[in-house]
Amino acid sequence: MNLPEHSQLGKASPYVDQYDAGLLFPIPRAPKRAEIGIGGTPLFFGADLWTAFELSWLNPRGKPQVALAHITVPCESSHLVESKSFKLYLNSFNNTRFASADEVRQRIRADISAAAWQGGPVRSQVGVNLVLPELFDREPIHELDGLNLDRLDVECTRYQPAPELLSAAFAEQPVSEVLVSNLLKSNCLVTGQPDWGSVQIRYSGPQIDQAGLLQYIVSFRNHNEFHEQCVERIFMDLWTRCKPAQLTVYARYTRRGGLDISPFRTSHPGPMPLPVRTARQ
Repeated sequence: MNLPEHSQLGKASPYVDQYDAGLLFPIPRAPKRAEIGIGGTPLFFGADLWTAFELSWLNPRGKPQVALAHITVPCESSHLVESKSFKLYLNSFNNTRFASADEVRQRIRADISAAAWQGGPVRSQVGVNLVLPELFDREPIHELDGLNLDRLDVECTRYQPAPELLSAAFAEQPVSEVLVSNLLKSNCLVTGQPDWGSVQIRYSGPQIDQAGLLQYIVSFRNHNEFHEQCVERIFMDLWTRCKPAQLTVYARYTRRGGLDISPFRTSHPGPMPLPVRTARQ
């Protein structure tokens, strides 16, 4: 079984510029999910939404091509893909000739699908969309919609996840709210390097105490965990402590190594968020 400490994270890595799908390093989702009480099929839907800003390859005449890539990895896949290995894999396209952008798209889709399911039955495909240079100007920048929790003047003393900070008004009428914060920070599970993000929480149910929620978000500040795992932990803590009827947690993390990851988890089926990045991304 691939473990995070066996990946290339925090290690000197050779620069491979010829296509090599073997550079991808899948990590099983199950062990970290077991830590937060998920023993079988998760109760949420969603995906890990990647944006690759440094994708390049050669056309048949050897001329470099560039594109942005939006990659959607379904959260029901058995494995996530470690981000440095993803970067190394994309770098391996740099001096490789492909017949067309569509061939590049299909190759990425096949390779990430194989890594995410690790030989098991593929229950949902990875999505890949390439944005070519003539469409770069259409890529929007927009902050997460919702009531900003960061307006609250709260005292923060906890810097490891503290779900006991969460509470809700169970005796009052339920509400529907969208709450956001730009104060999400966690650290890489292996290297301890900082990961900066914004988070949007959309829910219906007992009204969540906003001050406690902001303190809870801040409590991830010194926590070492991958982006995907942090979002699932936030989802499960809110689901367990605040008992919403519906819940969606969406985090947009800033890029590292030309990649950003935006995990999206929701209790009910619905459309994925549009690939709109925040100013910090």
